Amino acid sequence: MLKRVLLVFVTAFLIFPSFSHAGSFGKGNDPSGVPGQWYVGTTPSYVTPTKHPILFVHGLNSSSNTWWNDNNMYDTAYQNGYETAFIDLYPTKNMWDNGLLLSEKIRDMYNYFGEKVVVVAHSKGGIDTQSALVHYGAYPYVARVITLSSPHYGSELADLAYSSSAGWLAGILGSKSDATYSLQTGYMKNFRSQTDYHANVSKIDFYTLAGTKWGSFGSSLYWGGLYLRSYGSNDGAVTVKSSRLPYSTELRVGDWNHSTIRTGTATFNIFKNYLNESSTATSSLQAQSIENELGVSTFVRGGAAKGKKKESIFVESGVNAVTIDWISDHEDPAILLTSPSNTDYSSFTVEKDTEFFNGAFHHSITLQNPTAGEWTVESQTNATEHYLLHVELDSSLNDDLQVDITGDQLNVKKKNQKLQVKTEMTIEYYKNGKLKQGKVKASKTGDSFKIPKLGEGVYNMTVEIEGKQQNNEKFLRTVIKTVYVDASGKLHYD
Repeated sequence: MLKRVLLVFVTAFLIFPSFSHAGSFGKGNDPSGVPGQWYVGTTPSYVTPTKHPILFVHGLNSSSNTWWNDNNMYDTAYQNGYETAFIDLYPTKNMWDNGLLLSEKIRDMYNYFGEKVVVVAHSKGGIDTQSALVHYGAYPYVARVITLSSPHYGSELADLAYSSSAGWLAGILGSKSDATYSLQTGYMKNFRSQTDYHANVSKIDFYTLAGTKWGSFGSSLYWGGLYLRSYGSNDGAVTVKSSRLPYSTELRVGDWNHSTIRTGTATFNIFKNYLNESSTATSSLQAQSIENELGVSTFVRGGAAKGKKKESIFVESGVNAVTIDWISDHEDPAILLTSPSNTDYSSFTVEKDTEFFNGAFHHSITLQNPTAGEWTVESQTNATEHYLLHVELDSSLNDDLQVDITGDQLNVKKKNQKLQVKTEMTIEYYKNGKLKQGKVKASKTGDSFKIPKLGEGVYNMTVEIEGKQQNNEKFLRTVIKTVYVDASGKLHYD
Protein backbone atom coordinates (compact mmCIF):
# COMPACT_ATOMS: atom_id res chain seq x y z
CA MET A 1 0.00 0.00 0.00
CA LEU A 2 1.20 3.50 -0.77
CA LYS A 3 2.24 5.54 2.26
CA ARG A 4 0.33 8.74 1.73
CA VAL A 5 -1.10 11.50 3.85
CA LEU A 6 -4.61 12.17 5.07
CA LEU A 7 -5.39 15.79 5.86
CA VAL A 8 -7.75 16.04 8.81
CA PHE A 9 -10.51 18.64 8.53
CA VAL A 10 -13.06 19.73 11.07
CA THR A 11 -15.14 22.89 10.89
CA ALA A 12 -12.41 25.14 12.23
CA PHE A 13 -9.93 23.84 9.71
CA LEU A 14 -12.28 24.60 6.85
CA ILE A 15 -12.43 28.20 8.00
CA PHE A 16 -8.66 28.39 8.54
CA PRO A 17 -7.13 25.78 6.20
CA SER A 18 -3.57 26.58 7.23
CA PHE A 19 -4.27 25.03 10.62
CA SER A 20 -5.02 21.58 9.25
CA HIS A 21 -2.60 18.93 10.39
CA ALA A 22 -1.30 15.88 8.62
CA GLY A 23 -0.18 12.43 9.64
CA SER A 24 0.61 9.08 8.06
CA PHE A 25 -2.10 6.46 8.38
CA GLY A 26 -1.99 2.75 9.02
CA LYS A 27 0.95 3.13 11.42
CA GLY A 28 -0.91 3.84 14.64
CA ASN A 29 -1.71 7.37 13.48
CA ASP A 30 -5.10 6.72 11.95
CA PRO A 31 -7.72 9.45 12.17
CA SER A 32 -9.44 9.53 15.54
CA GLY A 33 -12.75 8.09 14.46
CA VAL A 34 -14.58 10.96 16.13
CA PRO A 35 -18.03 11.27 14.51
CA GLY A 36 -18.23 14.32 12.28
CA GLN A 37 -14.53 14.56 11.45
CA TRP A 38 -13.68 14.12 7.81
CA TYR A 39 -10.43 13.64 5.99
CA VAL A 40 -9.03 14.42 2.56
CA GLY A 41 -6.73 11.96 0.87
CA THR A 42 -3.55 13.00 -0.87
CA THR A 43 -4.28 14.76 -4.15
CA PRO A 44 -2.96 12.83 -7.17
CA SER A 45 -0.28 14.54 -9.24
CA TYR A 46 -2.83 15.12 -12.00
CA VAL A 47 -6.61 15.22 -11.62
CA THR A 48 -8.70 15.31 -14.76
CA PRO A 49 -11.28 18.10 -14.45
CA THR A 50 -14.06 15.67 -15.42
CA LYS A 51 -13.43 13.45 -12.39
CA HIS A 52 -15.62 14.04 -9.37
CA PRO A 53 -14.06 13.73 -5.91
CA ILE A 54 -15.16 10.55 -4.14
CA LEU A 55 -16.61 10.58 -0.63
CA PHE A 56 -16.34 7.16 1.03
CA VAL A 57 -18.92 6.42 3.75
CA HIS A 58 -18.51 3.48 6.14
CA GLY A 59 -21.17 1.18 7.57
CA LEU A 60 -22.34 -0.39 10.83
CA ASN A 61 -19.81 -0.79 13.68
CA SER A 62 -17.12 0.70 11.45
CA SER A 63 -15.09 3.84 10.81
CA SER A 64 -13.31 5.68 8.01
CA ASN A 65 -10.24 3.44 8.19
CA THR A 66 -12.25 0.59 6.72
CA TRP A 67 -11.30 2.05 3.33
CA TRP A 68 -7.53 1.64 3.76
CA ASN A 69 -6.81 -0.82 6.59
CA ASP A 70 -6.61 -4.24 4.91
CA ASN A 71 -8.30 -2.60 1.94
CA ASN A 72 -6.82 -1.07 -1.20
CA MET A 73 -9.88 1.03 -2.11
CA TYR A 74 -8.17 4.30 -1.18
CA ASP A 75 -5.00 3.26 -3.03
CA THR A 76 -7.00 2.26 -6.10
CA ALA A 77 -8.86 5.56 -6.22
CA TYR A 78 -5.56 7.47 -5.85
CA GLN A 79 -3.83 5.45 -8.56
CA ASN A 80 -6.75 6.21 -10.89
CA GLY A 81 -6.35 9.94 -10.32
CA TYR A 82 -9.30 10.70 -8.05
CA GLU A 83 -9.46 13.11 -5.16
CA THR A 84 -10.91 11.42 -2.09
CA ALA A 85 -12.61 12.24 1.17
CA PHE A 86 -13.52 10.02 4.13
CA ILE A 87 -15.82 10.64 7.06
CA ASP A 88 -16.47 9.14 10.45
CA LEU A 89 -20.14 8.77 11.35
CA TYR A 90 -21.65 7.34 14.51
CA PRO A 91 -20.98 3.58 14.22
CA THR A 92 -24.03 2.61 16.29
CA LYS A 93 -26.59 5.37 15.62
CA ASN A 94 -29.52 5.33 13.23
CA MET A 95 -29.94 6.88 9.80
CA TRP A 96 -31.59 10.00 11.24
CA ASP A 97 -28.67 10.98 13.47
CA ASN A 98 -26.07 10.02 10.86
CA GLY A 99 -28.07 11.57 8.03
CA LEU A 100 -28.18 14.94 9.79
CA LEU A 101 -24.47 14.83 10.61
CA LEU A 102 -23.50 13.72 7.10
CA SER A 103 -25.62 16.39 5.42
CA GLU A 104 -23.74 19.13 7.24
CA LYS A 105 -20.34 17.71 6.33
CA ILE A 106 -21.24 17.11 2.68
CA ARG A 107 -21.90 20.82 2.33
CA ASP A 108 -18.44 21.51 3.77
CA MET A 109 -16.86 19.07 1.31
CA TYR A 110 -18.65 20.72 -1.59
CA ASN A 111 -17.19 24.06 -0.52
CA TYR A 112 -13.73 22.56 -0.10
CA PHE A 113 -13.58 20.81 -3.47
CA GLY A 114 -15.64 23.44 -5.29
CA GLU A 115 -17.77 20.78 -6.93
CA LYS A 116 -20.13 17.91 -6.26
CA VAL A 117 -18.86 14.62 -4.87
CA VAL A 118 -19.80 11.06 -5.77
CA VAL A 119 -20.63 9.05 -2.67
CA VAL A 120 -19.44 5.44 -2.44
CA ALA A 121 -21.11 3.92 0.60
CA HIS A 122 -20.75 0.50 2.20
CA SER A 123 -23.58 -1.29 3.99
CA LYS A 124 -25.60 0.97 6.34
CA GLY A 125 -23.59 3.93 5.01
CA GLY A 126 -25.85 3.84 1.95
CA ILE A 127 -28.93 4.34 4.12
CA ASP A 128 -27.25 7.12 6.10
CA THR A 129 -26.35 8.77 2.80
CA GLN A 130 -29.87 8.60 1.41
CA SER A 131 -31.20 10.05 4.65
CA ALA A 132 -28.76 12.96 4.34
CA LEU A 133 -29.72 13.66 0.74
CA VAL A 134 -33.47 13.17 0.91
CA HIS A 135 -34.48 14.14 4.44
CA TYR A 136 -31.78 16.69 5.27
CA GLY A 137 -31.44 18.37 1.89
CA ALA A 138 -27.84 17.56 0.93
CA TYR A 139 -28.71 16.42 -2.61
CA PRO A 140 -27.45 19.62 -4.36
CA TYR A 141 -23.89 18.77 -3.31
CA VAL A 142 -23.77 15.18 -4.60
CA ALA A 143 -23.54 14.01 -8.21
CA ARG A 144 -24.66 10.41 -7.59
CA VAL A 145 -24.49 7.59 -5.05
CA ILE A 146 -23.02 4.10 -5.37
CA THR A 147 -23.99 1.65 -2.63
CA LEU A 148 -22.05 -1.51 -1.87
CA SER A 149 -24.36 -4.08 -0.29
CA SER A 150 -26.52 -1.57 1.53
CA PRO A 151 -29.52 -3.13 3.34
CA HIS A 152 -32.08 -0.72 1.87
CA TYR A 153 -34.86 -2.96 3.18
CA GLY A 154 -33.08 -3.99 6.37
CA SER A 155 -31.51 -7.27 7.41
CA GLU A 156 -33.14 -10.28 9.03
CA LEU A 157 -30.01 -10.51 11.19
CA ALA A 158 -31.12 -7.27 12.85
CA ASP A 159 -34.53 -8.87 13.41
CA LEU A 160 -32.75 -11.78 15.09
CA ALA A 161 -30.70 -9.49 17.34
CA TYR A 162 -33.89 -7.97 18.77
CA SER A 163 -35.75 -11.28 19.11
CA SER A 164 -36.57 -12.93 22.42
CA SER A 165 -34.06 -15.70 21.65
CA ALA A 166 -31.08 -13.49 20.91
CA GLY A 167 -31.86 -10.54 23.15
CA TRP A 168 -29.82 -11.90 26.05
CA LEU A 169 -26.68 -12.09 23.95
CA ALA A 170 -27.23 -8.95 21.85
CA GLY A 171 -27.91 -6.90 24.97
CA ILE A 172 -24.72 -7.91 26.78
CA LEU A 173 -22.65 -7.31 23.62
CA GLY A 174 -24.09 -3.87 23.01
CA SER A 175 -25.57 -5.01 19.70
CA LYS A 176 -28.94 -3.57 20.68
CA SER A 177 -27.91 -0.18 19.35
CA ASP A 178 -29.93 2.49 17.57
CA ALA A 179 -28.27 1.35 14.35
CA THR A 180 -29.23 -2.31 14.66
CA TYR A 181 -32.72 -1.35 15.83
CA SER A 182 -33.20 0.77 12.71
CA LEU A 183 -32.04 -2.06 10.43
CA GLN A 184 -34.88 -4.37 11.43
CA THR A 185 -36.89 -5.15 8.32
CA GLY A 186 -40.12 -3.70 9.72
CA TYR A 187 -38.43 -0.44 10.71
CA MET A 188 -36.77 -0.17 7.30
CA LYS A 189 -40.08 -0.75 5.56
CA ASN A 190 -41.38 2.31 7.41
CA PHE A 191 -38.24 4.26 6.43
CA ARG A 192 -38.84 3.30 2.81
CA SER A 193 -42.44 4.59 3.01
CA GLN A 194 -41.11 7.96 4.21
CA THR A 195 -38.27 8.08 1.69
CA ASP A 196 -39.23 6.47 -1.62
CA TYR A 197 -42.06 8.93 -2.30
CA HIS A 198 -40.29 12.02 -1.00
CA ALA A 199 -39.94 14.93 -3.43
CA ASN A 200 -36.13 14.79 -3.13
CA VAL A 201 -35.68 11.10 -3.87
CA SER A 202 -35.58 11.52 -7.66
CA LYS A 203 -32.97 14.28 -7.56
CA ILE A 204 -30.03 11.90 -7.09
CA ASP A 205 -29.27 8.75 -9.06
CA PHE A 206 -28.44 5.60 -7.11
CA TYR A 207 -26.35 2.68 -8.34
CA THR A 208 -26.15 -0.56 -6.39
CA LEU A 209 -23.88 -3.57 -6.10
CA ALA A 210 -24.55 -6.77 -4.17
CA GLY A 211 -22.69 -9.94 -3.23
CA THR A 212 -23.57 -13.63 -3.06
CA LYS A 213 -20.57 -15.16 -1.29
CA TRP A 214 -20.23 -15.91 2.42
CA GLY A 215 -17.18 -15.83 4.63
CA SER A 216 -15.05 -18.81 5.66
CA PHE A 217 -16.66 -21.56 7.73
CA GLY A 218 -17.39 -20.46 11.29
CA SER A 219 -16.99 -16.76 10.58
CA SER A 220 -19.75 -14.24 11.22
CA LEU A 221 -20.31 -13.90 7.47
CA TYR A 222 -20.62 -17.65 7.05
CA TRP A 223 -23.10 -17.92 9.89
CA GLY A 224 -24.96 -14.86 8.63
CA GLY A 225 -25.12 -16.32 5.15
CA LEU A 226 -26.49 -19.56 6.50
CA TYR A 227 -29.17 -17.78 8.53
CA LEU A 228 -30.12 -15.52 5.60
CA ARG A 229 -30.16 -18.34 3.05
CA SER A 230 -33.89 -18.91 3.45
CA TYR A 231 -34.48 -15.25 2.53
CA GLY A 232 -32.52 -15.46 -0.72
CA SER A 233 -29.01 -14.99 -2.08
CA ASN A 234 -26.85 -12.93 0.27
CA ASP A 235 -23.30 -11.87 1.15
CA GLY A 236 -23.35 -13.03 4.76
CA ALA A 237 -25.05 -9.90 6.13
CA VAL A 238 -27.42 -8.49 3.48
CA THR A 239 -29.62 -10.20 0.90
CA VAL A 240 -29.41 -9.26 -2.77
CA LYS A 241 -33.10 -8.41 -2.61
CA SER A 242 -32.51 -5.89 0.21
CA SER A 243 -29.59 -4.26 -1.64
CA ARG A 244 -31.86 -3.10 -4.46
CA LEU A 245 -33.93 0.04 -4.81
CA PRO A 246 -36.71 0.04 -7.42
CA TYR A 247 -35.52 3.35 -8.88
CA SER A 248 -31.79 2.50 -8.84
CA THR A 249 -29.53 0.99 -11.45
CA GLU A 250 -27.98 -2.30 -10.41
CA LEU A 251 -24.40 -2.40 -11.67
CA ARG A 252 -23.50 -5.93 -10.64
CA VAL A 253 -24.34 -8.87 -8.40
CA GLY A 254 -21.00 -10.55 -7.89
CA ASP A 255 -19.08 -13.22 -6.06
CA TRP A 256 -18.26 -11.05 -3.03
CA ASN A 257 -19.03 -11.27 0.65
CA HIS A 258 -20.05 -8.30 2.80
CA SER A 259 -16.42 -7.45 3.51
CA THR A 260 -14.75 -7.99 0.14
CA ILE A 261 -17.37 -5.97 -1.75
CA ARG A 262 -15.87 -2.77 -0.31
CA THR A 263 -12.32 -3.49 -1.52
CA GLY A 264 -10.76 -1.69 -4.44
CA THR A 265 -9.63 -4.88 -6.14
CA ALA A 266 -13.15 -6.27 -6.13
CA THR A 267 -15.39 -3.44 -7.22
CA PHE A 268 -13.64 -0.17 -8.14
CA ASN A 269 -13.40 -0.96 -11.84
CA ILE A 270 -17.09 -1.86 -11.91
CA PHE A 271 -18.29 1.54 -10.67
CA LYS A 272 -15.33 3.55 -12.02
CA ASN A 273 -17.24 4.82 -15.05
CA TYR A 274 -19.87 6.37 -12.79
CA LEU A 275 -17.40 8.65 -11.01
CA ASN A 276 -17.03 11.14 -13.85
CA GLU A 277 -19.01 14.16 -14.97
CA SER A 278 -19.59 12.56 -18.35
CA SER A 279 -21.33 9.53 -16.84
CA THR A 280 -24.83 9.04 -18.07
CA ALA A 281 -27.02 9.08 -15.01
CA THR A 282 -30.25 7.13 -15.35
CA SER A 283 -32.93 6.21 -12.89
CA SER A 284 -34.75 3.66 -14.98
CA LEU A 285 -36.08 0.54 -13.31
CA GLN A 286 -33.79 -2.33 -14.15
CA ALA A 287 -35.11 -5.76 -15.09
CA GLN A 288 -34.26 -7.71 -11.98
CA SER A 289 -35.18 -11.18 -10.85
CA ILE A 290 -36.88 -11.11 -7.46
CA GLU A 291 -36.23 -14.21 -5.42
CA ASN A 292 -39.00 -15.76 -3.40
CA GLU A 293 -38.26 -16.61 0.19
CA LEU A 294 -37.46 -20.27 0.71
CA GLY A 295 -38.93 -22.50 3.36
CA VAL A 296 -38.35 -22.62 7.09
CA SER A 297 -34.95 -24.11 7.90
CA THR A 298 -33.89 -22.58 11.22
CA PHE A 299 -34.24 -23.39 14.89
CA VAL A 300 -32.98 -20.94 17.53
CA ARG A 301 -32.83 -20.81 21.31
CA GLY A 302 -31.04 -18.43 23.61
CA GLY A 303 -30.63 -17.17 27.13
CA ALA A 304 -28.19 -16.93 30.01
CA ALA A 305 -26.83 -19.69 32.22
CA LYS A 306 -24.06 -20.42 34.68
CA GLY A 307 -22.33 -23.79 34.80
CA LYS A 308 -23.94 -26.31 32.42
CA LYS A 309 -26.61 -25.52 29.86
CA LYS A 310 -28.11 -28.21 27.64
CA GLU A 311 -30.40 -27.74 24.64
CA SER A 312 -32.19 -30.40 22.57
CA ILE A 313 -32.14 -30.47 18.78
CA PHE A 314 -34.53 -32.65 16.78
CA VAL A 315 -33.31 -33.88 13.41
CA GLU A 316 -35.82 -35.51 11.09
CA SER A 317 -35.06 -38.25 8.58
CA GLY A 318 -33.72 -37.13 5.23
CA VAL A 319 -31.74 -34.15 6.51
CA ASN A 320 -28.77 -33.70 4.17
CA ALA A 321 -26.75 -31.62 6.62
CA VAL A 322 -27.12 -29.88 9.93
CA THR A 323 -25.02 -26.94 11.12
CA ILE A 324 -24.95 -26.14 14.83
CA ASP A 325 -23.64 -22.75 15.90
CA TRP A 326 -23.38 -21.97 19.60
CA ILE A 327 -22.87 -18.20 19.73
CA SER A 328 -21.54 -17.02 23.07
CA ASP A 329 -20.11 -14.02 24.86
CA HIS A 330 -17.36 -16.42 26.03
CA GLU A 331 -14.55 -17.60 23.79
CA ASP A 332 -13.83 -20.87 25.53
CA PRO A 333 -16.89 -22.68 26.90
CA ALA A 334 -16.68 -26.46 26.70
CA ILE A 335 -19.16 -27.42 23.96
CA LEU A 336 -20.28 -31.02 23.52
CA LEU A 337 -22.69 -32.28 20.86
CA THR A 338 -24.21 -35.72 21.40
CA SER A 339 -26.05 -37.80 18.80
CA PRO A 340 -29.11 -40.03 19.44
CA SER A 341 -26.71 -43.00 19.54
CA ASN A 342 -24.56 -41.22 22.19
CA THR A 343 -21.70 -40.36 19.84
CA ASP A 344 -19.97 -37.21 21.07
CA TYR A 345 -18.60 -34.36 18.94
CA SER A 346 -16.40 -31.67 20.45
CA SER A 347 -14.38 -30.33 17.49
CA PHE A 348 -16.03 -26.95 16.99
CA THR A 349 -14.58 -24.16 14.85
CA VAL A 350 -14.29 -20.95 16.88
CA GLU A 351 -14.47 -17.53 15.20
CA LYS A 352 -15.20 -14.03 16.50
CA ASP A 353 -18.18 -12.11 15.13
CA THR A 354 -17.64 -8.68 13.57
CA GLU A 355 -21.14 -7.90 12.33
CA PHE A 356 -24.56 -7.87 14.04
CA PHE A 357 -23.25 -9.75 17.09
CA ASN A 358 -19.94 -7.94 17.16
CA GLY A 359 -17.67 -9.42 19.84
CA ALA A 360 -19.47 -12.74 20.23
CA PHE A 361 -17.80 -16.07 19.49
CA HIS A 362 -19.18 -18.64 17.07
CA HIS A 363 -18.63 -22.31 17.97
CA SER A 364 -19.67 -24.15 14.82
CA ILE A 365 -19.87 -27.66 13.44
CA THR A 366 -21.52 -29.14 10.35
CA LEU A 367 -22.49 -32.80 10.02
CA GLN A 368 -23.47 -34.46 6.76
CA ASN A 369 -26.40 -36.91 6.71
CA PRO A 370 -26.95 -36.75 10.48
CA THR A 371 -28.76 -39.51 12.33
CA ALA A 372 -32.45 -38.78 12.85
CA GLY A 373 -33.67 -38.25 16.39
CA GLU A 374 -32.96 -36.08 19.43
CA TRP A 375 -29.50 -34.56 19.66
CA THR A 376 -28.21 -32.49 22.57
CA VAL A 377 -25.69 -29.68 22.72
CA GLU A 378 -24.21 -28.75 26.07
CA SER A 379 -22.10 -25.78 27.10
CA GLN A 380 -20.15 -25.51 30.34
CA THR A 381 -18.57 -22.37 31.78
CA ASN A 382 -17.52 -21.19 35.21
CA ALA A 383 -19.16 -17.79 34.78
CA THR A 384 -22.54 -16.61 33.54
CA GLU A 385 -22.75 -17.17 29.80
CA HIS A 386 -25.07 -15.41 27.37
CA TYR A 387 -25.68 -17.58 24.34
CA LEU A 388 -27.66 -18.06 21.16
CA LEU A 389 -28.06 -21.52 19.64
CA HIS A 390 -28.64 -21.44 15.89
CA VAL A 391 -29.40 -24.71 14.10
CA GLU A 392 -29.70 -24.80 10.32
CA LEU A 393 -31.18 -27.90 8.70
CA ASP A 394 -30.79 -28.73 5.01
CA SER A 395 -34.01 -30.70 4.63
CA SER A 396 -36.81 -31.24 2.13
CA LEU A 397 -39.21 -30.54 5.01
CA ASN A 398 -38.23 -26.87 4.90
CA ASP A 399 -40.24 -26.26 1.74
CA ASP A 400 -43.39 -27.68 3.32
CA LEU A 401 -43.58 -24.74 5.74
CA GLN A 402 -44.16 -21.08 4.92
CA VAL A 403 -44.74 -18.03 7.11
CA ASP A 404 -46.16 -14.78 5.77
CA ILE A 405 -48.00 -11.66 6.89
CA THR A 406 -51.26 -10.48 5.34
CA GLY A 407 -53.02 -7.45 6.75
CA ASP A 408 -52.81 -7.79 10.53
CA GLN A 409 -52.41 -11.58 10.42
CA LEU A 410 -49.27 -13.69 10.56
CA ASN A 411 -49.91 -17.05 8.92
CA VAL A 412 -48.11 -20.38 9.20
CA LYS A 413 -48.87 -22.46 6.13
CA LYS A 414 -48.30 -26.15 5.43
CA LYS A 415 -47.86 -27.38 1.89
CA ASN A 416 -47.93 -30.94 3.19
CA GLN A 417 -51.27 -31.27 4.95
CA LYS A 418 -50.21 -34.56 6.56
CA LEU A 419 -47.84 -32.71 8.87
CA GLN A 420 -49.05 -32.25 12.44
CA VAL A 421 -48.09 -28.76 13.56
CA LYS A 422 -48.44 -26.77 16.78
CA THR A 423 -47.52 -23.09 16.66
CA GLU A 424 -47.00 -20.29 19.14
CA MET A 425 -46.04 -16.66 18.63
CA THR A 426 -44.64 -14.16 21.12
CA ILE A 427 -43.94 -10.49 20.52
CA GLU A 428 -41.26 -8.15 21.81
CA TYR A 429 -42.72 -4.65 21.47
CA TYR A 430 -40.20 -1.81 21.15
CA LYS A 431 -40.74 1.92 20.91
CA ASN A 432 -37.85 4.25 20.09
CA GLY A 433 -35.43 1.39 20.70
CA LYS A 434 -36.73 0.64 24.20
CA LEU A 435 -38.53 -2.56 25.16
CA LYS A 436 -42.04 -1.60 26.21
CA GLN A 437 -43.58 -5.08 26.53
CA GLY A 438 -41.88 -8.46 26.36
CA LYS A 439 -43.15 -11.93 25.48
CA VAL A 440 -46.62 -10.75 24.52
CA LYS A 441 -48.71 -13.75 23.47
CA ALA A 442 -50.68 -13.36 20.26
CA SER A 443 -54.14 -14.83 19.90
CA LYS A 444 -54.64 -17.22 17.03
CA THR A 445 -57.21 -18.94 14.89
CA GLY A 446 -55.85 -22.21 13.57
CA ASP A 447 -52.28 -21.33 12.62
CA SER A 448 -52.96 -17.65 11.95
CA PHE A 449 -52.01 -15.09 14.58
CA LYS A 450 -53.63 -11.70 14.97
CA ILE A 451 -51.03 -8.98 15.48
CA PRO A 452 -52.25 -7.00 18.50
CA LYS A 453 -52.42 -3.22 18.70
CA LEU A 454 -49.82 -2.29 21.27
CA GLY A 455 -48.97 1.17 19.97
CA GLU A 456 -46.45 2.76 17.59
CA GLY A 457 -43.13 0.96 17.26
CA VAL A 458 -41.42 -2.23 16.18
CA TYR A 459 -43.11 -5.59 16.84
CA ASN A 460 -40.47 -8.31 16.83
CA MET A 461 -42.36 -11.59 16.44
CA THR A 462 -40.96 -15.06 17.16
CA VAL A 463 -42.94 -18.00 15.80
CA GLU A 464 -42.17 -21.42 17.25
CA ILE A 465 -43.24 -24.40 15.15
CA GLU A 466 -43.35 -27.85 16.72
CA GLY A 467 -44.52 -30.70 14.55
CA LYS A 468 -44.56 -34.35 13.67
CA GLN A 469 -44.21 -36.07 10.33
CA GLN A 470 -46.17 -39.11 9.19
CA ASN A 471 -43.54 -41.39 10.73
CA ASN A 472 -44.13 -39.60 14.05
CA GLU A 473 -40.69 -37.94 13.99
CA LYS A 474 -40.59 -34.65 15.81
CA PHE A 475 -39.27 -31.46 14.23
CA LEU A 476 -38.76 -27.90 15.49
CA ARG A 477 -38.42 -24.66 13.57
CA THR A 478 -38.25 -20.95 14.46
CA VAL A 479 -39.25 -17.97 12.32
CA ILE A 480 -38.61 -14.32 13.28
CA LYS A 481 -40.47 -11.47 11.59
CA THR A 482 -40.80 -7.76 12.31
CA VAL A 483 -43.41 -5.15 11.50
CA TYR A 484 -43.49 -1.44 12.21
CA VAL A 485 -46.77 0.04 13.37
CA ASP A 486 -46.93 3.78 12.76
CA ALA A 487 -48.83 6.42 14.71
CA SER A 488 -51.96 5.89 12.62
CA GLY A 489 -51.92 2.13 13.26
CA LYS A 490 -50.74 1.16 9.78
CA LEU A 491 -48.49 -1.90 9.59
CA HIS A 492 -45.27 -1.75 7.57
CA TYR A 493 -43.62 -5.07 6.68
CA ASP A 494 -41.83 -6.81 3.87
